[in-house]
Amino acid sequence: MSILYAITDSQLLPGDKLFTAVESTLQAGCKWIQYRDKSSDSTKRIQEAQQLVALCNQYQAALIVNDDVQLAQAVNAHGVHLGQDDGSAQAARKLLGDAAIIGVTCHDSLALAQQAVNDGASYIAFGRFFPSHTKPNARPAKFTLISEAKTKFPTIPVVVIGGITLSNAHILLDAGADMIAVCHELFSAEDVKQVAQNFIDCK
Repeated sequence: MSILYAITDSQLLPGDKLFTAVESTLQAGCKWIQYRDKSSDSTKRIQEAQQLVALCNQYQAALIVNDDVQLAQAVNAHGVHLGQDDGSAQAARKLLGDAAIIGVTCHDSLALAQQAVNDGASYIAFGRFFPSHTKPNARPAKFTLISEAKTKFPTIPVVVIGGITLSNAHILLDAGADMIAVCHELFSAEDVKQVAQNFIDCK
């Protein structure tokens, strides 16, 4: 499994730029793409998600939809990522099936992670660990949270997010993170494929 978990951004990747950038990331060897679009244009979101599922299938990768279980089901995505206000992993699992990848945002809380694990989450996500372009107001998490989570949930992958760059990713990986979720540093780059490759080579 590649350590890079790429998260799209509708502002950074308007129109066809989304597919070009995602394919570059997949070509570098990234195996998890999260489709994140907070707009209310449901037609656009379905069309984009469908195309991304097809792209990910082509590269034997997974498309995970951000915050929208119904969209994930509609386009036959490989999974969904849930914030704390997006319903339970248990309900998502019931809808999407046993094979679905279901991730849960746990912020800086082992208690939220425990709830997610109890509900059958595939992975738990913590952050932000550094100042973030995507979520500037998110409360910071401590580095020690990563090792604590790995000790408490040894079989559950720990994903870290929030302001991760090529210069600080190693801090989180050294602390025990299984995957680094990256948005701005990756998709604002001129050479997305090269930056994706550099992240994958961080470990």
